[in-house]
Amino acid sequence: MPNIDLLENSMQIAPLKLIVHESARQLGNEVNNFLVTSRKNMNKPYHGSPAYIDYDPDTFLINFDCPRFGTGEGKAVLNESVRGKDLFIIADPCNHSLTYKINGYTNHMSPDNIYQDIKRLIAATAGKAHRITVFMPFLYESRQHKRYKRESLDAALALEELTSMGVSNIVTFDAHDPKVQNSIPLSGFDNFMPPYQFLRALINYEKDLIIDKEHLIVISPDEGALDRAVYFAGVLGVNIGMFYKRRDYSKVVNGKNPIVAHEFLGDAVDGRDVIIIDDMISSGGSMLDTAKQLKEMNAKRVFICTTFGLFTDGLELFDEAYEKCYFDRVITTNLTYHTDEIRTRPYYVEANMSKFMASIIDFLNHDIALSTVSTPTDKIRDAIEKYNNRKDPVLEE
Repeated sequence: MPNIDLLENSMQIAPLKLIVHESARQLGNEVNNFLVTSRKNMNKPYHGSPAYIDYDPDTFLINFDCPRFGTGEGKAVLNESVRGKDLFIIADPCNHSLTYKINGYTNHMSPDNIYQDIKRLIAATAGKAHRITVFMPFLYESRQHKRYKRESLDAALALEELTSMGVSNIVTFDAHDPKVQNSIPLSGFDNFMPPYQFLRALINYEKDLIIDKEHLIVISPDEGALDRAVYFAGVLGVNIGMFYKRRDYSKVVNGKNPIVAHEFLGDAVDGRDVIIIDDMISSGGSMLDTAKQLKEMNAKRVFICTTFGLFTDGLELFDEAYEKCYFDRVITTNLTYHTDEIRTRPYYVEANMSKFMASIIDFLNHDIALSTVSTPTDKIRDAIEKYNNRKDPVLEE
């Protein structure tokens, strides 16, 4: 894990414990394994001392249940004490694979159901935990972050609700609009980005990239993703372009104005490799249209980097677009649920965030400033130098 010296010269503020909701079971287990392994090798002289009680257990996972009554109503039950613990609750609101029974029928859990379980788990602690941090890699209701007319502000409401229940800090990744944290200005809100993990995954799979202005360009698929693209292009030392979504504001379809066309602004992509970067793929229609236009503009290869690959309309569109060579790779993180089906696709590349998450939790538990992990500019530049010199083409996490 990075910055071991900082961790070695500090103490945990309280014994660390993880509550991993079923929606984030695989991710949470990987995070727990990284923490268990690293803690066995850190601060060895102090193991067993009063300040390091429970510093290196065999697991940090709390045993709990979220059972349901026959009516579909639920509750949370903690099967061990959390008194005085530094508690981290990890959940994935977008995991659509979970089910429960209601009056004999099988229901799939929605983001609302999973968010309600988070609140139940907080309530079950009964105020006994030393501190509670909620990890929602995909921030609940983050797409409903601003008001245009008479409509709800669900993301802000959820953040206010969690902090009123005693949550000290909320951690998320690549929030759709980070300004939503303005709704809780006196509470902790950390938003982390995955550009280093994108780069690492890409150059571990593609051995013939040339990372310079003449051969590579970073593209924002719309104006909303421009900040991400500007940062990524800046640390890579390449140029940037963007697409502008021209919408028909006279119509509303499924709650939004339909896109009429994607207009391109920026340098020529002729003969260059292209990285498209965005926070999410929902249905994927606009992303694939962007990729198609780039190939029609004679882009050499198109790599799609997105933090959350939701694929809400399935994989058929992506399979068809891949067969037509509209794109070459889809790189997405393991921060949200993916089916086994997507993992078998030849174009799918996973950017693993588990070790990064474990680092964040370790730093928070030691009350160390997160600037060293939140801004990975130096790591990205070191990775590019290694890759260009081909000293070590496979980069460590």
